[in-house]
Amino acid sequence: MSLTELNRAGLPDGGADAARPRKLPLAALLALATAVFITSLTETLPAGLLPAMSADLGVGESAAGQTVTVYALGTVLTAIPLSAATARWRRRKLLLTTVLGFALANTVTALSPYYPLTMVARFAAGVAAGLAWALLAGYARRMAPAHLEGRAIAVAMAGIPVALSLGVPAGTFVGKVVGWQVAFLVMTGLTVVLVGWIMAAVPDYPGQIAEKGAKGEKRAKGGSSSMLAALKAPGVPPVLLVTLVFVLAHTILYTYIATFLDGLGMGGQTDVVLLVFGGASLLSIWAVGVLINRRLRALMVAGTLLVAVAGALLALLSGAPGLVYVAVVLWGLGWGGAPTLLQTAAGDAGGEQADAAQAMLVTLWNVAMAGGGVAGGVLLDALGTMALPWSAVGLMVPVVVVVLVARTHGFPARRGGS
Repeated sequence: MSLTELNRAGLPDGGADAARPRKLPLAALLALATAVFITSLTETLPAGLLPAMSADLGVGESAAGQTVTVYALGTVLTAIPLSAATARWRRRKLLLTTVLGFALANTVTALSPYYPLTMVARFAAGVAAGLAWALLAGYARRMAPAHLEGRAIAVAMAGIPVALSLGVPAGTFVGKVVGWQVAFLVMTGLTVVLVGWIMAAVPDYPGQIAEKGAKGEKRAKGGSSSMLAALKAPGVPPVLLVTLVFVLAHTILYTYIATFLDGLGMGGQTDVVLLVFGGASLLSIWAVGVLINRRLRALMVAGTLLVAVAGALLALLSGAPGLVYVAVVLWGLGWGGAPTLLQTAAGDAGGEQADAAQAMLVTLWNVAMAGGGVAGGVLLDALGTMALPWSAVGLMVPVVVVVLVARTHGFPARRGGS
């Protein structure tokens, strides 16, 4: 660990080994995973509820799909400036602030009968998400032994497939039985529980240390100069490009999965399809957690190809429900480990500018989420549901090319090597 990293962690020089835990602090990491779960579920829950939300809010399904887009825009517009503005905050204080932001936003979403107010609440949730995503991967790293950092991130990021495998299907079921508003209120209740969990189990760390600029003024590290320095690291641009395109492809299809299944006559199976997808995602993130230190590049290539094959199956063989489930399994296997792979690759490539690289990744991730919601709505209105899986196939082509080319920097075969 370098002196810069020691300072960033708030540890005295020479005290890193003593202060770092000898094993993974599972209770704390699972609290972070729950925060990731809430972030992911808040973002994607409308995917299983679009028909009901559109009916109650008096808008079409394409317009209801923009509740995902505006959430992403909230993150895109605020992740980098707010991350810089809060760089010196204590880490647990910042985490609690983001979690409480989700509680407020989800409560307003549940109680709002008006589409414009719902969109404002979703934007606010996206703002909280931007801070959370820029914080969580680095937080997990700081709590783990150096040789288990990748596994710590995998545990924290497990909240994503759990949200997809259990949260969205459960929310879809709750929406069918008692109304979509109750699903968002349940999220608020879970968030309140998480606040107590964080206070009891998650260690606190200082924010980034202020440094003096050329004119003597103090500023926190992580501002625009750090962003530029991160972009100059040879591995960061390819990781960011892959993130943008990969997430765009996924979002175009996932946001409108309920509508896609309706077009196949499988609308009544949306919750089951999402459950299968999430189960495959859980398996994927387990495999990534085990293999990421030795096979980062191979895992990224495999995930990309699996998503491409899944999209082709959905487009060509969607008349057979059994093959739809096969495609969904492949899609989940390809997608589940992607957040861990991309955040780990960005952190490794960024080096001492890892926090800045993570903030840019979060921003581009949500640019893709916003773009996917808009692009999916346009494709749906103009070309119909079959355009959705074909778009995923086409977008995976440049992704796999970039991953293969960036073999020295960005996506090396092994972490820390080529």
